Amino acid sequence: MAAAMANTTCLRSRLLVLPPPPAPRTVVSFRLRPCATTISSSSRKRRPRLAARAAPPGGAVAPASAASKEDDQGEMGSGGGLSADDAERLCQFLRADLPHLFDDVGIDRSAYDDRVRFRDPITRHDTIDGYLFNIRLLKLLFRPDFYLHAVKQTGPYELTTRWTMVMKFMLLPWKPELVFTGLSIMGVNPKNLKFNSHVDLWDSIQNNEYFSSEGLWDVFKQLRIYKTPDIETPNYLILKRTAHYEVRSYAPFLVVEAKGDKLTGSSGFNNVTGYIFGNNASSEKIPMTTPVFTQASDNTLSDVSIQIVLPMNKDLDSLPAPNTAVTLRKVEGGIAAVKKFSGRPKEEIVLQKEKDLRSQLLNDGLKPHPGCLLARYNDPRTKSFLMRNEVLIRLIDFTLEL
Repeated sequence: MAAAMANTTCLRSRLLVLPPPPAPRTVVSFRLRPCATTISSSSRKRRPRLAARAAPPGGAVAPASAASKEDDQGEMGSGGGLSADDAERLCQFLRADLPHLFDDVGIDRSAYDDRVRFRDPITRHDTIDGYLFNIRLLKLLFRPDFYLHAVKQTGPYELTTRWTMVMKFMLLPWKPELVFTGLSIMGVNPKNLKFNSHVDLWDSIQNNEYFSSEGLWDVFKQLRIYKTPDIETPNYLILKRTAHYEVRSYAPFLVVEAKGDKLTGSSGFNNVTGYIFGNNASSEKIPMTTPVFTQASDNTLSDVSIQIVLPMNKDLDSLPAPNTAVTLRKVEGGIAAVKKFSGRPKEEIVLQKEKDLRSQLLNDGLKPHPGCLLARYNDPRTKSFLMRNEVLIRLIDFTLEL
């Protein structure tokens, strides 16, 4: 952890721009798009583009009052840096602009210098054209969904964003899903207040310096095959992906539940499947979903229930009453840490995965709830190396730090 912090500090230090000598500056005024940071970039339809407007030579669009000039000088201090107003304006601009990174609208090119220093662990460019080419290439090969979580000022001429990017590699027949989360450190040119650098730091690796073999291996690891059935599953957003686990935010969902015997057991399975196959008060057949959950709610992992997720368009009032020993309930969602693995989920394997995940969470300073869930996505006839299994542990008071 100390090494990762030192590495981040090293990268940040490269982006701090010394304040220019006193001189009139050209200020760029941005017209902001409505912010939609919780919507994936690739799901929005095309709409009119709003570009940045450059101020007339010699100053801002409107002259600042004497009082505002004094305020700016006080805010910048003797060491220089963005004024509070400029920093907030740029943060607002990024909140509105970055969600369009991979959609048909795209980012506002006029907000960037001609020379933009872009670095991530496996890519680098030094011009705005190279920067935009990288975006187009990712869009063509991976169909990314981009989620912006937060933006704030982190240095005199530096803003930092936190994000999630979910991609599918379209050139491989199984179209594997690749997930990256992390920080983008955006440097600002003090002369014109345009962005002149962009450095990405991934949560999943420690060596974020270009070129990082660790980063390349992190990409290759995600190309493996998991067979996930193409049926409905609970909605979640990956907030953070580390080398060992994901942190997900789940939306609420409904389950039909019965008493189980152990995490990998099948006791109660016939009762919950019977309910969705028509053994209910109205003989209604309900579409199958994935995964099948088994939940242990205690520290000893002995108090177990088995659950099948119900379709997202259902609510408790519209579901038929059960005929057998099952219950219907709403799972409120929330934040969970998730460890994914393949193979047949034998009890000793699952217990070890739970132990490893809990240890990693405590080591990272997180607060895990007692108990865990096992998610099984495949029917038992699936080849073991294609199986997708997950151990989930709910988290207490999780905060996504910038």
